[in-house]
Amino acid sequence: MPDKKLVQFTHKDVSVKPVKNLYKGFFQVDLYQFEHALFAGGKSELISREILERGDAIAVLPYDPISDTVLLIEQIRIGAIKSKHSPWLLECIAGMTDGSDDYESVVKKEAYEEAGLNLTELEFMLSYLSSPGGTTERLHLYLARADLSDVESGVYGLETEGEDIKTHVLSVDDALTRLNNGEMDNAATVICMQWLALNHEKMKHKWTDSSS
Repeated sequence: MPDKKLVQFTHKDVSVKPVKNLYKGFFQVDLYQFEHALFAGGKSELISREILERGDAIAVLPYDPISDTVLLIEQIRIGAIKSKHSPWLLECIAGMTDGSDDYESVVKKEAYEEAGLNLTELEFMLSYLSSPGGTTERLHLYLARADLSDVESGVYGLETEGEDIKTHVLSVDDALTRLNNGEMDNAATVICMQWLALNHEKMKHKWTDSSS
């Protein structure tokens, strides 16, 4: 581990004016005005930034260590319509925490709503800021142990939230091939699959050994 942090500034090096709400609908947009310490010394001019207030979210990748398969979901994402040939994306199960810090409970709720899965054993991967220049959103990623041997493709989601979600069970090799050819290109799914690729053998042995 590095013995010295590269980032030296902290919250005390930023002066934030009262935040102003600009819009509140399905999403919320706030105006942040702030001054901050400069690397060369002194203080910046007053900076204004419109920030999308998303709150925290979770994403989970169900993994079956016995069949060496994962479950991914497919749904329409209108934000992809400008840059992809299809706005239906192959993704991990995900959802907003709505202010809860019981992330594992949110993971289990979303897995049941979006894929009909009852998850028990979870492995925390990591958390990250999705796009901190424009949003406060932080994602918390999990791998979940799941029995996918009898899971067939189905359609799930809450009608009250306009969800129309199809499930896919893929071998890890097939999923990684689709990752490498660009079929998966949303951040949470890419990071989850890359984490699994780095930790595949460890997690397979851990969860296979514990079931024997």
